[in-house]
Amino acid sequence: MPRYSHILFDLDGTLIDSAPAILASFKAAFTACALTPVRAISADIIGPPLTETLQILSGSVDPALINRLSEAFKTSYDSTGYRATTAYAGVTELLISLKTAGCTLAIATNKRLYPSRLILDFLGWQNYFSQVYALDLFSPRLPDKATLLTRLIEDHAIPKTAAVYIGDRAEDGHAAQANALPFIAANWGYGSLSAAELLPGWKIASTPEILLNQLFAT
Repeated sequence: MPRYSHILFDLDGTLIDSAPAILASFKAAFTACALTPVRAISADIIGPPLTETLQILSGSVDPALINRLSEAFKTSYDSTGYRATTAYAGVTELLISLKTAGCTLAIATNKRLYPSRLILDFLGWQNYFSQVYALDLFSPRLPDKATLLTRLIEDHAIPKTAAVYIGDRAEDGHAAQANALPFIAANWGYGSLSAAELLPGWKIASTPEILLNQLFAT
């Protein structure tokens, strides 16, 4: 039997490699707006919410400019761009094993809700997750992932002693810690936390197979 009955996942960089799709749509957005990004559009920018990432890439916080870039990104990504997303090797098998064992799976992501659901449908994962929580699921939009996890836990009465959060960035670990949840870093993703970034109690899994073993360890 698994150690936790509720397995909460980040999405980008944890379950899916969305880098090719996201980076292509960022480039398309800047091209459509006839702008040049102030820093390279590379995989290390993936993770923060869309608005924050566009502010970093544009070097601007001007609402009108960020809105133009955001709409151009969504036009590209939400139409066909998201289809370049792939599942990390071993993740589908991980999800099947956890569901077969009776675990309740959920997603808590910075990614917008609409493309998150498109991707789950595209990968055939729509039936694996009982809840999909995103910052923009709520109005007003939630400020950060720690608050998102709090809402997920409270809305569904998830016992913290029976839950774990799995992500690929230090932000994910801090969000878990803020909610008194254990945290396992998916080090096959974008974040790839170093030993120096780990806080006491955080664990690392270098493959989905190792993660499954950790989740089933007594």
